[in-house]
Amino acid sequence: MYKHLCHLHFHHFHFTRTLKNHKLIKAMKENKPYLVVILVQAIYAAMFLLSKAAFDHGMNNFIFIFYRQAVATIFLIPFAFFFERKTAPPLSFVTFWKIFFLSLLGITASLDIYGIALIYTSATLAAATTNCLPVITFFLALLLRIEVLKVKSAPGVAKLVGVMACLAGAGTLAFYKGPRLELLSHYHLLGYHKSQQHLGRHASASWIKGCFLMLLSNTFWGMWLVLQTFVIKGYPSKLLLTTLQCFLSSIQSLGIALAVERDIEQWKLGWNVRLLAVVYCGIMVTGVTYYLQTWVIEKKGPVFLAMSTPLALVMTIFSTAILLGEIITLGSLLGGISLVIGLYCVLWGKSREQMPKASLDLEEASG
Repeated sequence: MYKHLCHLHFHHFHFTRTLKNHKLIKAMKENKPYLVVILVQAIYAAMFLLSKAAFDHGMNNFIFIFYRQAVATIFLIPFAFFFERKTAPPLSFVTFWKIFFLSLLGITASLDIYGIALIYTSATLAAATTNCLPVITFFLALLLRIEVLKVKSAPGVAKLVGVMACLAGAGTLAFYKGPRLELLSHYHLLGYHKSQQHLGRHASASWIKGCFLMLLSNTFWGMWLVLQTFVIKGYPSKLLLTTLQCFLSSIQSLGIALAVERDIEQWKLGWNVRLLAVVYCGIMVTGVTYYLQTWVIEKKGPVFLAMSTPLALVMTIFSTAILLGEIITLGSLLGGISLVIGLYCVLWGKSREQMPKASLDLEEASG
């Protein structure tokens, strides 16, 4: 009798444990997209941090972009060859030049301008202005008549408010600093502290110039996103297209870097933050996030991915304050919040427009 009870107890325990494990696995599968977008934004936050640290250590930004794109190309070539070499369409002369100019505008020019802007400003500002990318992309699509703005509808008003909030946020970041927010201790763990020395210059024309260069970089990036949709129609192999763009961008960046910097010492990479930033941005940002973002978009859609963008700003604020000693001002915080509001207004408007009319009518009736 005792053995029988023990046997029943064991089976009950085993069944309960198996049920809990199944529930845990199911919960992990359901929450996987949320964990992945957090990882993606953490990768971007580290990119802002390491890029700024490399520039603060005196690395030439044009050389940095060349090395970054070269590493990305080397990393992506085996994957592109293995997965898409048999299915890739032939590359015509016209399509090649479209990809060449797309790479020049959206990658080479965008990243070079971004590097200059980052030297003038801060990693926090770089993370903040990334939130206006969907707004810029929508505005450019509107100019090219890819998007339509119906100002008499709620989604149209939301998108218009989003554009205005983005402009207000950009203006706040550029022209207003306000008091410093001493929320965190500044440990400067990366061993180089330049941000506080630059604070005086941040109040000068250099800071304003950096803000507008950062927005210009995001504008070029937005144009790249919009124009890439046309190129993909003629060359649908996305991984090969990305690899080819990285390769062409490497050649373009090399030409620019050689024209700007002739000092051989600037081209040397030691075992320091410069090498770490180059390898990290080339592999993690260009390589790993490409796959992760594609996976998230397939599972949850592009709006879900875009809504996670403010996470990178929050992570960057705390990490740069601790690691680089960057001083966060009220203006940076307010400008960042305004950009996030603009982002969510545009995303809400787009999501409402994409909803089926029957769903909208049902939602309005129940509301």
